Amino acid sequence: MAAGTKFPVLQEQIGIQEKLAVFLAFIAGYVDAMGFVKWKTYVSFMSGNTTQLGTALSNGKPGVVVTSVTVISCFLMGIYSGTCISICKRLKSQALPVFIVAFILSIYMVVSYYYSIGPLPSVAIIGFSMGLLNTVVTAIGAQKVNTDFITGTLNSLAVNTARFTMTHNPERKQYKANVIYLTILWIGFLSGAFVVPFFLPLLGNYALSIPALFLSVCGLLISHQSYKLKKQL
Repeated sequence: MAAGTKFPVLQEQIGIQEKLAVFLAFIAGYVDAMGFVKWKTYVSFMSGNTTQLGTALSNGKPGVVVTSVTVISCFLMGIYSGTCISICKRLKSQALPVFIVAFILSIYMVVSYYYSIGPLPSVAIIGFSMGLLNTVVTAIGAQKVNTDFITGTLNSLAVNTARFTMTHNPERKQYKANVIYLTILWIGFLSGAFVVPFFLPLLGNYALSIPALFLSVCGLLISHQSYKLKKQL
């Protein structure tokens, strides 16, 4: 394929990654807020769980220690699994982790409707899912992103803002674009957390149906777009 044809394809891929990252940030914010409201534990914000773990160790709160260690461990296992999928040639697919998380959330939702699932297995299952989801989008072009590590997003936002205000070369335009996009990414996470207090009382045991459904649709769209881009290449 000619180099001139590759550029529009690359731009299209970046556009897809941008939309997907904002969407996943919304899901992460929604599920994280749900975990905090229901179990007083973050299921995608490991900085908060690490802080809780440290204070619980010093204050002698074994329950909090066990919960924090469990969710952190499962989150790491999710990232490990997602990274293995991205590396494995037979399994390499951006849509696969999305479908897996949608499946896990759906199964959890169905089981929790008939049986009472305790807080510990709940945060373990959902923490693993969020870790896995965290590996779907790791960069937009040259800009590294993390859809559920909002501290990193805000850090990158501040850095790009400083570079935008202090730079007067052609790169300034890219810094401005990064600032706008990282702000949108933060708003996506914030929006997900914002809607939880409205949907949780309304949907009850079906509260996870929203992220499960959205992720299923998202996985289908990713698969379709990947097939389309392969044909173009």
